[in-house]
Amino acid sequence: MKQPHIVAIGGTLRASSGTARALEIALAQAESRGARTTLLTGAAIDFPNYEPESALENPAIAAFLATLRDADGIIVGSPGYHGTMSGLVKNALDHVELMRGDDRVYFDGLPVGVIATAAGWQAAVATMATLRMVAHALRGWPTPMGVAINTIENPDAINQAEPQIAIMVEQIMAFVQRR
Repeated sequence: MKQPHIVAIGGTLRASSGTARALEIALAQAESRGARTTLLTGAAIDFPNYEPESALENPAIAAFLATLRDADGIIVGSPGYHGTMSGLVKNALDHVELMRGDDRVYFDGLPVGVIATAAGWQAAVATMATLRMVAHALRGWPTPMGVAINTIENPDAINQAEPQIAIMVEQIMAFVQRR
């Protein structure tokens, strides 16, 4: 079996993004289980609004799609903005529509882990649920363990979520090995 490639998408444009930190923890867990990993956050997913007729002319979007096409598993992370995912993450996921004509359409058959961070449980859980629905819409298989992190109650909440993130990553890796 080839070395699995796990790709994490999400975060914010802030250098100190808590969501990006959670994705980094997830990828470190995947690496410890033998995966190679790619983190697509911040500027790597800061694309113009989705426009199908011209999107492929952008080399950053083409590289993003090439990375996703090579993925064996996906992790999507977003901060909760008004109870749903950020515009940055939504726009990046909108560009996955350009994979509609691929042999493997969108995330078809791939395990998809989701991580939501927010300043409160309501937004964290609502965002996690939204990410799961989008994973389904993209034909992915959301892991049973999703991770919702309330960052307002504890300044170390991201690091303290590592056990839950580890379970989610283990589910991704087990799914990949069964394929």
